[in-house]
Amino acid sequence: MNIIKALMTICMITAAITPAVSYAEEQTQPYFQEIDPREPLDPWMQSFAITEKLYEGKSDFQDILIFENSRFGRMLALDGVVQTTEADEFIYHEMIVHVPMLTHPEPKKVLIIGGGDGGSLREVLRHKTVEQVTMVDLDGQVVDLCKKWLPNHSSGAFDDQRVKLVIQDGTQFVKETQDTFDVIICDTTDPIGPGKVLFSSEFYADCKKILNPEGLISMQNGIPFTNGLEITSVFANIAHEFKHVSFYVAPVPSYLGGYLAFGIASEKYSNYALSSKKLSKRLHSVKGSMRYYNPKIHKASFALPEYVNQYIPKIKKK
Repeated sequence: MNIIKALMTICMITAAITPAVSYAEEQTQPYFQEIDPREPLDPWMQSFAITEKLYEGKSDFQDILIFENSRFGRMLALDGVVQTTEADEFIYHEMIVHVPMLTHPEPKKVLIIGGGDGGSLREVLRHKTVEQVTMVDLDGQVVDLCKKWLPNHSSGAFDDQRVKLVIQDGTQFVKETQDTFDVIICDTTDPIGPGKVLFSSEFYADCKKILNPEGLISMQNGIPFTNGLEITSVFANIAHEFKHVSFYVAPVPSYLGGYLAFGIASEKYSNYALSSKKLSKRLHSVKGSMRYYNPKIHKASFALPEYVNQYIPKIKKK
């Protein structure tokens, strides 16, 4: 009898401390669900609760969704894929921008391909050496929506007199422009849909033509844990055009799969993992403080895990 009473007491205590969330209550909460399309028979997915839907529609190029999430703040998804969130965008934008910008000794003219949310533009303009920034994005509707619903990303950067915004296909722009640049930042979507051509060898060849002799190009290369072959493909395409190609990584929590890979290439620089001393000196020319980037992170980000290294072909140029 005492045993029965003890068991009943335990059950009552357990019930008291267990959250009472019913199945029906869970189903009334709207969620955004991102599904990795690369494995249709065994999909990997993640979900974000939608506390408020701010915008949902379709531009001439892609489906657009902007919503609020209690953990990540305002989020942008294009064609069902998370592009950026208020909570962790600083990691992505600081790493895609400051690694190439601080590798260059004095970047004055910068080209951003994509980057419609304005985060990369914001970070580029923090460099005191910058005299001109050209931002080229295919989808003007994304730019306008991000100005309205994600204003913290750009923080007024679009109003800077140094900025020239061009709504145009990035591949067409780099093929036709007469301008040259010190740094090109490819802040693009994944190589699917309208963003696919921005990872081609022809695009990289056109970028090389408009880079100054000391120029660099950086780009995002997806999540190597789920799609490491993207690194292999990019390397194959860009290594034909640039003498020195490297990859580095950073964790962006809202991206499906963990660490994000970035690529960087140039004709001149063979060492992108510069000394902390040199980077610290150059960092004095950047306004404001960082939330993720620092010279040690810069250097360490080029130390790649072996599962990432395996996707980089061991090819030596003749």
